[in-house]
Amino acid sequence: MTRLRIATYNIHKGVQGLGPNRRLEIHNLGHAVEQFEADIVCLQEVRKMHRREAAYFTHWPEQAQADFLAPEGYHVVYRTNAITRHGEHGNAILSCWPVLSDQHEDMSDHRFEQRGLLHAEVHVEGHSVHVVVVHLGLIRASRVRQLAQLAQYIEREIPAHAALLVAGDFNDWGAMVSQALVRVGLQSCSATPTPTFPARLPLVQFDHVYARGMVPLSQHVPRGRIWWRMSDHLPLIAEFELTAPQV
Repeated sequence: MTRLRIATYNIHKGVQGLGPNRRLEIHNLGHAVEQFEADIVCLQEVRKMHRREAAYFTHWPEQAQADFLAPEGYHVVYRTNAITRHGEHGNAILSCWPVLSDQHEDMSDHRFEQRGLLHAEVHVEGHSVHVVVVHLGLIRASRVRQLAQLAQYIEREIPAHAALLVAGDFNDWGAMVSQALVRVGLQSCSATPTPTFPARLPLVQFDHVYARGMVPLSQHVPRGRIWWRMSDHLPLIAEFELTAPQV
């Protein structure tokens, strides 16, 4: 069986802090992504561009953040969720395996939060693996509707026999997400919570990797001061063995 290592990380747009005390962390995040040694990296709050921050920070990368963070040889898929006054940001998938196709669906529930899902089909050693990255809303009622939309999307767009990963920032620490996703055959890598938020003193697990057509093996978050300096979330790293039929 093929083992897959998946990382999901809300990178907080590559900047930490507020006002004149904010600091650029995108370069440290680039080293962090390499350290994951993940087959697939799922990212949220990724900037495509931001004119104000690019003018403020001397070392703001010329590339879009998804391209800047991708290790050498990785395939990059990015789609915008939110367009703001000075730029735009969204979700990204970095894959060491070839990407066969990708698409995006708007999941915005109200005008104050622009949200979306990113879906890519990845070719892994003769297997087709579908990867969906989400960043759900801050309001519980919005998350209920977004989870229903996610389930409808999966049933409509992804074959029932296909291997599937759903990862991202669900902004929910209860059982609601797991209960909703179990209905479409998805399971978490662990029944025991792995806190990812807030990064400095993690108390709840907002970030998850769910899978179908795979055997869950383990999940963990890296430890150390450097990790809570880079984002308000910790990255979650999960490992699975792929058992879906070959295509």
